[in-house]
Amino acid sequence: MVCVLATLKVKEDKTEDFEKIFKNLSEDVRSNEDRENENTYLVLEHYKDQESVDAHGKSDHFRSAGRAIGECLDGPPVIKYLDALK
Repeated sequence: MVCVLATLKVKEDKTEDFEKIFKNLSEDVRSNEDRENENTYLVLEHYKDQESVDAHGKSDHFRSAGRAIGECLDGPPVIKYLDALK
């Protein structure tokens, strides 16, 4: 298996364009390319500190979405916390 994690910094005035293009690309990849784990998603989030992580987990929008996402999952999420090199 080969995994690719790409970080793409988008120009401030190009966010909407990027999201539209990337959504279309994602749909094309899913319909035209073989993927080993079609139902597996990797989510990478960046926070400035632990306090920000805690606030995110306690936010209304996260809790609401978390319940809805939980109903879609085939098992518990695997969560890893990473430390950035400085």
